Parts: sequence; C-alpha cells; structure tokens
Amino acid sequence: MRVSRDKIDLARASRCMTISGLAEAYGVSRARMNTILNQHEVTPVCAGRIARALGVDVTEIIED
Repeated sequence: MRVSRDKIDLARASRCMTISGLAEAYGVSRARMNTILNQHEVTPVCAGRIARALGVDVTEIIED
C-alpha cells in the first residue's frame, strides 16, 4: 500500500503535529517514523496505525 507523504504532511499541519508528535502517537521513535514515511510502501496495518495516530480515515493518506 502506498501512502502519500504530502497527504500525511497536510494532515499533520491541520493538527499542528510534528513528526515527533506523530511518532509518539504511533508508538515509535522519530527516526523510525521518518524511515516509515520515506519508504512510501507500507503494510495495510501500518497505514491504519498512521491514520489512527493522525485521527483521519486511511483513505485520506493513501496515494490516488
């Protein structure tokens, strides 16, 4: 599953959330979160956890 870094950044911006805040909500370190976001291809579970940490539906962060 491909996640859109731009869409994730927009969701973070609307919630005034840093990468560190997202990492904390997700349950990983900031460095690991950057790795996850830079690889684009993630498992459906990972995409779901990112969406939950952002408080959005998973369809809002996947690439079209």
